[in-house]
Amino acid sequence: MIDAVSTSEESNKPWPIPAVCILLLILSLAVYGQTFRYGFVNYDDNDYVYDNPTVVSGLTQQGIASAFKPGESDNWIPLTTISHMLDCQVYGLNAGGHHLTNVLLHTASAILLFLVLWQMTKAVWRSAFVAAVFAVHPLHVESVAWVTERKDVLSGFFFMLTLWAYIRYVRLSSSFPRYLIVGFIFILGLMSKPMLVTSPFVLLLLDYWPLNRFSTSTVKRLIVEKIPLLGLSIVCGIITILAQGQAIQPLTAYPLSVRVENALVSCVTYLRQLFYPVGLAPYYPYPGNGQQVWKVIGALIVLIAISWGIFLQRRKRPYLLVGWLWYLVMLAPVIGLVQVGNQGLADRYAYLPQIGLCLLLAWFAAELSAAWQNRRVILGTLTSIIIILLAFSARLQASYWKNSETLWRHTLAVTTNNSYAHNNLGAALIHNGQVSESITQFQKALAINPGYVEARNNLGYALAQSGQGNEAIIEYRKALAMKPDYPEAHNNLGNALVQIGQVDEAIVEYQTALSDASNDPDPYCGLGNALFKKGEVDAAIVQYKKALAIKPAFAEACYDLGSALAQKGQVDEAITQFQNTLAINPNDAQACNNLGNCLLQKGKTDEAIIQYKRALAFQPGFVVAQNTLTRIAWVLATSPNPSLRNGTKAIDLAQETDRLAGGENPRMAATLAAAYAETGNFSEAITNIQRALQLASSQNDGAMIDLLKMQLKGYQAGSPFRDSSMVAGKKPSP
Repeated sequence: MIDAVSTSEESNKPWPIPAVCILLLILSLAVYGQTFRYGFVNYDDNDYVYDNPTVVSGLTQQGIASAFKPGESDNWIPLTTISHMLDCQVYGLNAGGHHLTNVLLHTASAILLFLVLWQMTKAVWRSAFVAAVFAVHPLHVESVAWVTERKDVLSGFFFMLTLWAYIRYVRLSSSFPRYLIVGFIFILGLMSKPMLVTSPFVLLLLDYWPLNRFSTSTVKRLIVEKIPLLGLSIVCGIITILAQGQAIQPLTAYPLSVRVENALVSCVTYLRQLFYPVGLAPYYPYPGNGQQVWKVIGALIVLIAISWGIFLQRRKRPYLLVGWLWYLVMLAPVIGLVQVGNQGLADRYAYLPQIGLCLLLAWFAAELSAAWQNRRVILGTLTSIIIILLAFSARLQASYWKNSETLWRHTLAVTTNNSYAHNNLGAALIHNGQVSESITQFQKALAINPGYVEARNNLGYALAQSGQGNEAIIEYRKALAMKPDYPEAHNNLGNALVQIGQVDEAIVEYQTALSDASNDPDPYCGLGNALFKKGEVDAAIVQYKKALAIKPAFAEACYDLGSALAQKGQVDEAITQFQNTLAINPNDAQACNNLGNCLLQKGKTDEAIIQYKRALAFQPGFVVAQNTLTRIAWVLATSPNPSLRNGTKAIDLAQETDRLAGGENPRMAATLAAAYAETGNFSEAITNIQRALQLASSQNDGAMIDLLKMQLKGYQAGSPFRDSSMVAGKKPSP
C-alpha cells in the first residue's frame, strides 16, 4: 500500500479513495466481527457498564448530569459514560451491541485517518497503509475488543475529526468560526478520554509537515493559535487529576526514579511491539524492584540514537521528525511519570501514538524504494503480506477477549508473577461455579502479593461458597485488618456471620459497610436479610427498598422483597417483585416457585402451574415445586367438589412429577393413580397404586400403606377416590 506512483498521478485517480475506505471496513470487520458474539469481562466492565446503576438505566437526565461530575469510576470521561448509557438504552445488557459500537467507532476512525492523511499529503497508498495498520494492528485489540475501553475508540474518533476540522480551517480559510469547530470537536474528544491533552502539539507538528505552515506564517503566530486549545487541555487535565484521586499512586509507592526507568523501557517496548506484537496482555504487572539496569540503559541508548538520527534528517525528511515526535508527545500523558493504577504499561496506551511511527515508516519506505525496478509489485506484495499477517494476529488476539476466563488464562500464559490476573481468573471461575479452582487462583495471587486485599476478600468469598464459613470469616478479617474501610469485605463478613447464626454481629458489619459506601446496594440487601431473620420484617422491607432505589435491576433484592411481602400477606405486591426478579433473571427457579405460590393463593391455579413447570424446567430436582404440583394434581383428581376436578390435567401434572422423581416416590405414584381413576382408566389406576404400595412397603410407611390399600379396593371396584379431608379444610395429601 506504500506509494508506487507519483503524487500527481495519485491525485488524478478518484477510484482508489472509496476502494480504500471499503477495504478498511472489510479489514476491521474481519478482525473484530467475532466480538459481536462476546460477553462482558470482569475487567472494569462491571464498574463502567453492567453493574453501574446509572449507566444501566439508559439515557436519563439525572444520569447525564452525573456523568459530568468528577470522580465517576475514578475518571472524568462524561461523553464516554453517556455513550455507554446510550448503548444500554438501545441494546440493554446485550454485550454484542456494546462491542458493535466499539467496532464501528474504530472503523470510522481508521477511515477518517486515511482521509485526513490523504487530504494533507495527497499520497493515497502511503495514507492507506498507515490507516490499514491502525485498523488491524494487534496492539489495538485491547482498545476495540474491551467494552470499557470505549474511551479509546471514542476519543480516537473525535481526534480524527479534530484533525479533519483543522485541515479545513487551514486549507479553506483560517476563519474564527472554523477555529471554533476545531475547538468544539476537540472538547468532545477530551470528554471522551483526557489522553488527547497533547493534541495541540500534534497540530503544531502538522503545521511543520505536511501542511508547511512554518514557511507561510511565523512560529509565534502558530503557537499563539494553539494556546486556546492548550488551555482546554490544561482545564481537562486538572479535572482529571481531581477525578482520579486515589487512583494516582503516591511517590512512596513508585519513586520518581523507578517511574523514569519504567517510562524509558515502556517507550521502547511499544516500539518493539509495533514490529513484533506477541505476548500481548490486558495487564502487565509493574516491575516489583524496578527495571533491570541493562534494560534501562539499552532503552536510553535506543531512544537517543533514534532521536539523534531523526534530528539530523529533519530538513531533508521532515516526516521523520513529525512521526517520531507524534509518538513521543502523544505517549507522554500515559508513560507513567504520573502513575495511575498498578500496571507497568498497557497496549491501549499505544492506540493513537503508534500512528506517528507508522507514518514515518510509510513515507521513509516509499522514499527508499523510489529507484527500485518493479517497485509497484514489490511494495504491493510486501505491504499486503504485512497487513494480512497483522490482521490474522489481531484476530487471534481478539479471540482471547471472548470471556473473562479465556482472557485471564491467556494473560497468565504470556506474563509472570501476575497476581492481578490470578485474582481476576479466580473471580471468573467462581462466577462459572468452579469454586475449588477459584480458591487455588486466589491463593496463587496472594502467594505473589500477600498484601493484595481484594484477593484476600475474594478468597473469603470462595471459601464461603464452598461451605467453609469459618475459614471465610478468617480471610475477611485479614482483609479488614489490611484495609479497615473496605465496604465489600464488611458486607461479605456480614453474609458469612448470618450463615453461622451470628445475626447481631452481621448487622454491625452491614452498617459499617454502609457508612463507607452508602451507594452500594449489597449491604442494604444483606442488612434486610439479617433483619428478616430476626423477625423484623417491616424493617427488612425498608432495607430492600433502599437497595432497589440504588439498583432497580437487582434480582436478589427483588426476590427478598417479594418473600418479605408474601410473609406479610401482601400477595399482590409480592407477585410484582417476583415478576421483577424473573424479568432480570428469567432462569431463577426459586422465584418461579414463589411466584407460583402467590398465584395459587390468588386462586390463579393455571398461572401458578405454569410457574411451577418453569421452575422444574430450570431445576428438575426442585423437590418443593414437584411436591406443589403433586398436591395440585391431587386436588384436580380427588376433590369432592366437581367444579375443581379435571382428570386430564391431573394426569398431565402427575406424570410430569412422577417422571422427575424417577418413579420412586409413592405419593406421586398414588396421585397418578387417582388421576387415572378420575378419567375412568381404572386399569392404569390399579397399576400405579400397586407401584405406590411397593414403594411405601420398601420405605416401611405403615400409615401410607393402609391408605393406599383402601384406595386400591375402590379402584378395583371401579370407584374414583374422593379426599374428604378437603371438605374439612385439612391439607390434602395422597
